[in-house]
Amino acid sequence: MNEETAKQLIRQTLDEERYEHSIRVANTARKLAEIHKAPVEKVMIASLLHDYAKCQSKEELKENIRLYHLPRSLLHYHHELWHGPVAAKMIEHEYEDDDEAILNAIYYHTTACAGMGLIETIVFVADYIEPARIIPGVDKIRQLAVHDIREAARVTIKNTIIYLMKKDAIVHPDSFAAYNMWTAKS
Repeated sequence: MNEETAKQLIRQTLDEERYEHSIRVANTARKLAEIHKAPVEKVMIASLLHDYAKCQSKEELKENIRLYHLPRSLLHYHHELWHGPVAAKMIEHEYEDDDEAILNAIYYHTTACAGMGLIETIVFVADYIEPARIIPGVDKIRQLAVHDIREAARVTIKNTIIYLMKKDAIVHPDSFAAYNMWTAKS
C-alpha cells in the first residue's frame, strides 16, 4: 500500500471531519518523521489509516472484534478504544498489509503500549498534537515532540491516564505499560 491508496481508502470510509483530522495527523506525523529520521512513507500510511474504522457503529465494531478474533477483553473498555485494533485487522486482512510497524501504529494509537517503536510513537503523538486539538498542555507536548519524541509520548500518555482517572474511567493496561516504559527510560 502507498500513501495515495491510503488517502483513497479513508476518503471512502470516513466522514469529512474525521477525514480532515486524519490528513492533519498525517501532516503532523510527516514533520515528526522527518525530524526524527523515521521512514516517512510508513509513518504516512499508518497516520492516514489510524482512524480507518472510526466511523463504524458500536455494533459494527463489536462484530469486527469477533470476526477478527481480537481479544474479547477489549469489549470491557470504552468503545472509543475499539476502532484502532479493528482498523489494524481490517487493513491486514482486507488489503494484505503485513507491515508490523504500520499495523501496530494503527492498533495502539489510542492506548499506546510497551515496546512501541519510532513509527508507532510518532503516530501516537501526532494524533494527540495535530493542529486542531485543543487539550490542556498540548502546546508543551508539541514543543517536546520536536526535540524528544519519547518524552512527548510519555507526557501524552500521562495526561491521558490522568484525564481518564479524573473521570473515574477504566484505563487500559497497555496505557499503564507504555507510561511505565517511557518513564523508566527517562
